[in-house]
Amino acid sequence: MVDIGADDLGELERFAGGILASMQPAERRSLFRKVARTLRTGQQKRIARQENPDGSRFAPRRRGKDPVPGGYAVKFLYPSGGSGEPRLVLMHSWVRQGALLTGYDVRAGGLRSFEWRKVVRWLPVGEGEQNKGAGRIRRPTIRQRAMFRRIRRSGVMLANASDQEAWVGFAGRVAAVARIHQLGLFDKPSANAAEIRYAMRELLGFSAQDRAMVLEATIDHILAGADDA
Repeated sequence: MVDIGADDLGELERFAGGILASMQPAERRSLFRKVARTLRTGQQKRIARQENPDGSRFAPRRRGKDPVPGGYAVKFLYPSGGSGEPRLVLMHSWVRQGALLTGYDVRAGGLRSFEWRKVVRWLPVGEGEQNKGAGRIRRPTIRQRAMFRRIRRSGVMLANASDQEAWVGFAGRVAAVARIHQLGLFDKPSANAAEIRYAMRELLGFSAQDRAMVLEATIDHILAGADDA
């Protein structure tokens, strides 16, 4: 959580602390709500740039292991996604990447991925269903997307205030995940995987740009109130 309290405002206190102290609680709460939203916007933009508060770049994500190619066709029953019967899957060329089996699904007519643990039953592959090019599938090119695209959304990154402070942070499971990256802690990438140490990536932090944005929002609020008086 990034926290700006009325008693610990730094530069903001030097410029506007006296005026803040003289405000009524309701007015101060209104100001801190604006500050919280301003701060959240700054955090979201910085995360989108993949930067820590000091301007350094986030550590890149780990590169996954190369998939293991399957040198034969496979055939199995797999849950259809509804309450109906499992569907039949026949894959000629495929690769195994962690818990996923990815390859050309003959019946679907395209590249598909399936979880090994969800396979209902493996079936024998007939001689006519084998293919000469099994195992020669090329690894799909996956576009490297920016990390934390979901975590920076306004519905996930929360912003709120009281008459004493403004804050930006996360809650529940998202907070636990954010803390792992924020502090560079150990965690399991998946339920059956071994623990690894994640690189420290400061999702929340108070940068010089954030400080300037908060100060500007506060002064704008005070000037607007003076104009209305």
